[in-house]
Amino acid sequence: MEIIGFIAAIFSTLSFVPQVYKTWKTKSARDVSMPMFVIYAISTLLWMTYGFGVNSRPVYIANIIVTVLATTQIILKIKYDRRGK
Repeated sequence: MEIIGFIAAIFSTLSFVPQVYKTWKTKSARDVSMPMFVIYAISTLLWMTYGFGVNSRPVYIANIIVTVLATTQIILKIKYDRRGK
């Protein structure tokens, strides 16, 4: 069953890469929802904590990576929104 968890973790993690890459490449985050990414970053922090608590490597590894990607997106959103004003 752990292999299914790792496969799910890979897909969950990869789902954030295109948005972060597009924002970085275009230097624009105008259409990105800040509340969505803040809520998602909080949820991934909680899932990461849960994963450590139950010692589930797929859960905590995926959520560490996704937390970094979501936080990167938040930082890019702030940076590019400020530059646009």
